Amino acid sequence: MIHHLKGKLVEKNPTYVVIECNGVGYFLNISLHTFSQLKDDENIQLFTHLQVKEDSHTLFGFAQKAEREIFRLLLSVSGIGASTARTMLSSLDPTQIKEAIAGGDVPKIQTIKGIGAKTAQRVILDLKDKILKVYDMDEVSLQSNNTTKEEALSALEVLGFVRRQSEKVVDRVLSQDSSLSVENIIKLALKNL
Repeated sequence: MIHHLKGKLVEKNPTYVVIECNGVGYFLNISLHTFSQLKDDENIQLFTHLQVKEDSHTLFGFAQKAEREIFRLLLSVSGIGASTARTMLSSLDPTQIKEAIAGGDVPKIQTIKGIGAKTAQRVILDLKDKILKVYDMDEVSLQSNNTTKEEALSALEVLGFVRRQSEKVVDRVLSQDSSLSVENIIKLALKNL
């Protein structure tokens, strides 16, 4: 119903903003990702999602359309409400969520507060095909991360480290930066083994 709001930024907090449009102040719930994208400019524009419930009408604001689309996709999953979807977008940025779902990365989604194994699996099961289709992603490109991971694990095994222990460390390294080269993964893993 309300596509976006463009107006004067009256109040800015990590969880909400107030935007004044033609004398009307709109209270919008935001994620930490959107909060980090907002400049302290006087005039801003946020894309919105209006949630209508029996007892309330709640506006959510997003710095980019892509974040709003991820939010809406998350809402379509059984067991994920608006506050959980917002928490997910506050914990991981939209690109990380998109890649985690497309790549079937349950542990990454489980790192979000309040998301257990079953919910993480449900999110992936319900949204993987939609994410791949909507964002025109290839599963092949996401698997490259797994090949680098496998190469790093093989190298660590050759160096005499136990695979299970190495895998935990490599996963931790990749969760901090998934674009690392095999060499850098091995170097960082060796520091933590």
